Amino acid sequence: MKDIHEVLRQKQAKYAQLGKQIEMLQQAAEKLREVAPLLAENDDADNSVLAEVDDVTSADAMAAKAGANTGSGASSKASRPTAPRWP
Repeated sequence: MKDIHEVLRQKQAKYAQLGKQIEMLQQAAEKLREVAPLLAENDDADNSVLAEVDDVTSADAMAAKAGANTGSGASSKASRPTAPRWP
């Protein structure tokens, strides 16, 4: 049978730890409430920047495809990662 005083100490320590975690979560929620309006204001500007990045990325991908299609089949094999073979 467990010692009741030891069990009580463990429960109190766990309670204190949970109290600290709750306090930290409340602080984080307060900070998020402060930042949320700022993020909403910048949302439209961010979407336009992301659209520009997507355009550049798709152009790069098309250029890479064009370069891969003009090469020989050996170049596609060379670009593929291969595992070393042991004798």
